[in-house]
Amino acid sequence: MNTSTLSNQEIGRNRQKRNAPPRSDRAVLAARIAANVIAAFGAALFARAGLEYYLRTHSLIGGAFFAEEMWIVVAYLVRRPARVVSQRPLDWLLAFGGTFGGVLLRPTGAHPHWGVVAGFDLQMIGLVLCVASFIALGRSFGFAAADRGLVRRGPYAVVRHPIYASYFFLQMGYLLQSLSLRNALIVTFIWSCNVGRAVVEERLLASSNAYDDYRSHVRWRLLPGVW
Repeated sequence: MNTSTLSNQEIGRNRQKRNAPPRSDRAVLAARIAANVIAAFGAALFARAGLEYYLRTHSLIGGAFFAEEMWIVVAYLVRRPARVVSQRPLDWLLAFGGTFGGVLLRPTGAHPHWGVVAGFDLQMIGLVLCVASFIALGRSFGFAAADRGLVRRGPYAVVRHPIYASYFFLQMGYLLQSLSLRNALIVTFIWSCNVGRAVVEERLLASSNAYDDYRSHVRWRLLPGVW
């Protein structure tokens, strides 16, 4: 009887082992969750800065920026797992520089009236484009170069990397409002990172027939008629 009981217990344990996900899969899942939470926390810091700016100035830009960053927080937490993610350190450094380089900008330098007005208009264009791009992406939102499925709707029907295009308008608007050599160098650095991100993302997707078809229909990467 004891032998039969032990045998049943062993059978139960073996079944649990077969049904449990492999350790490697659990490690990947844990790493993905940790990365999403860390990225969401970083976006939350940006959202907090936007909220503080709005409460201090009651600026429409501050309120819109806060709403945009809160959307990013949620997007990081619910985004779709990638089929393929780049393992190249350079690709991750480009993503980090393009995403977080903006924290180095400072509201110093010259503030000409024409720059403040033009900068506000450019930032509004950037915000609208950014929000529309995030809505089109849905759960396919990402950080480093990865394949989370092809999106063709919304701004992605006009250019292949509309979020990076929106960053261009946002940062150019900021630079016009706070003209300084420091800000110009930082903005140039961020643009270089985001151009690099567009290139490495397309290299990662180059083997996809669907992406080749998409690229043949949507010619421009960032700005129609430019690149």
